[in-house]
This record gives sequence, C-alpha cells and structure tokens, in this order.
Amino acid sequence: MPERVNAMDNNPNTPKRNTPSIESKLRHNIVRLPVEIRKASGIVIWGRRIKSLVFTTDIAIIRNCDADAVLAVYPFTPQQAISSCIIQSAYIPVFCGVGGSLTKGIRSISMAKDAEAMGAMGVVVNAAVSNVNLAAIAATVDIPVVVTVVTPDTDIAARIAAGASILNVSAADKTPGLVRKIRESHPEFPIIATGGPTPESVAETVEAGANAISITPPSTKALFSAIMKNYREPEGSRDFMEP
Repeated sequence: MPERVNAMDNNPNTPKRNTPSIESKLRHNIVRLPVEIRKASGIVIWGRRIKSLVFTTDIAIIRNCDADAVLAVYPFTPQQAISSCIIQSAYIPVFCGVGGSLTKGIRSISMAKDAEAMGAMGVVVNAAVSNVNLAAIAATVDIPVVVTVVTPDTDIAARIAAGASILNVSAADKTPGLVRKIRESHPEFPIIATGGPTPESVAETVEAGANAISITPPSTKALFSAIMKNYREPEGSRDFMEP
C-alpha cells in the first residue's frame, strides 16, 4: 500500500525501526517491483507517498503486486467501463488514462471527470495532447493531471503552465537522459519515469531525478511459465506448498 507520510520520517534523531511484514498462506507469490525504487523520493499526494507504479490493466496482477499505485494506460480509446473495473478492483490508488490524441476535446474532459467521480487518484494524458485540451482537463478536475513526455523537444514550461501536475517521462532507453534534461530547468517538479528492464536501469533513472518509477510487470504468459515449471517438477522437489 502507498506509504503514509509522517513528520518524524525526516527527523535524523528518530530511531530506526524494523518494518513488520505480513503474508498469508496463499498470497505470498506476488509480483515484486525492483527494490531500487525505494531510493526514490516519491511524490506525496494527499498525504500518501507514491514511489512505485505498476503499468498494467491486468486486474489479477494489480491485485497481486507490491506497487504503491497503478498506471492504467492502454492502447485503445479510454472507456469508463475499463476504468471502473480497475478502480473498484484495486487495493491501491489508480491513475487512469483519458486520451489526448484521438480521444480528445470534450470526450477526454468527460473521461477525466468520470475517472475522478469513480475514485481515481489522477488522470494521465498522452504526449499528443494539446495545451488547450490539457488546460481544459486541469480546470475541470480536482485530481492530479499527469502529462506524458516522450521526446526532449517537448516544451515542459508550456505543459506546466497549461496545468500539468506531474510529468510521466517515457522515452525507452533515453528516459534517464530526458529526466536529467528536465531537472536542469525544473529541479523540483514531480516526475514519474519508466524504470526500464533491469535493476541497473531503475537505479539510473532514480539517480537522474525521477521521483517515482513505473514498471511494466512480467506478462501473464511468463508468470504462468514459472508456475507450470514448478508443477512439472517431481513432487518432492517443488519449492512451494500445495494448497
């Protein structure tokens, strides 16, 4: 669950304490995000610190991962039914995609209003959104508007002026460099960034200045492959308990 912010957290005289960890007999085999994300500062939204986001719309993975929040963006026109299912099913806050290119104008504004009404923590617009459309969405909802950035020629100042609350940097292997570039002119502005495929790429992105990291989880096929390998092993050599 997202970490709640405590005023004592930043006090150097506060004694360090162990963090209890509770698991059940069945729900121990969850998708765990890279521990390198813990070094990120996080973004505090309504008293909750968000450091890690799982980039998926798979409800089974959302219900079985240790991310702080969900980045629910998908390659189809946004639909209220999809947002509703994810928000209702998740234990953790959800940031819903509301379009910005093909889905734009009044429809994207309506999608943002509906996402807020359903309980989304924030809405995400894609890189093609116009500043006019962005400003209209930001003026309509009272939740953070996350703006996706994919190229270094993006006018970040204009995005912020139009109402961006958070930047979502997604530039594949160029993401750390783009985060550094943004940090040169906007040292304090909240940034979510894709962490890449390895612990090293996550650490580099955090070091570049990302406040929070989004991670694409393994596919259902990959997760099933690992489970089925266990099932195919002789019973005495399996590394998990049968229910």
